[in-house]
Amino acid sequence: MISIDNTIISDDLNEVCFVCDLKKCKGACCVEGDAGAPLDTEEISILEDEIEVIKPYMRAEGITVVDEVGVFEMDAWGNMVTPLVNKRECAFVYFEEDIAFCAIEKAWEMKKLKFQKPISCHLYPVRINRYTDFDAVNYQRWHICEKALVNGKRLNVKVYEFLKEPLIRKYGLKWYKELLITWKK
Repeated sequence: MISIDNTIISDDLNEVCFVCDLKKCKGACCVEGDAGAPLDTEEISILEDEIEVIKPYMRAEGITVVDEVGVFEMDAWGNMVTPLVNKRECAFVYFEEDIAFCAIEKAWEMKKLKFQKPISCHLYPVRINRYTDFDAVNYQRWHICEKALVNGKRLNVKVYEFLKEPLIRKYGLKWYKELLITWKK
């Protein structure tokens, strides 16, 4: 592990090769699991303010859930997460040719929204555990991403390289450059 500013970063980000392969995994990370994507208070506020801009890109089932419970719910551990449709896929998921995509990101791509998507989604397969004095930045291994591991090895791309944009979005360019310097030694 290494430490930069108020973060402790797992060596897995430098040791594991990973590149998403949507054609093979079908966006399973947006569909599988026992809870929605983690959200922070600021993201919830944005989603609440912008939900009408996002709804045109959502499926009817997702809109129904959001209309009933709102843009977030609490998971079994007391964390704020995106709501689920039928206790399965994220309410913000839509499908194209059986691949799951994010309606929030679609609104952003269409320049209807300035918010790309929740940072927890953008950073996946990295998960951040927040503690009082630091963030623990960890790679989360999950069987649904096995094809991404194969693809990452084939392309020789490490997790931190694949996630350059969201890591910079979360912690800033200075932080990312320090990460590069540390791991390039």
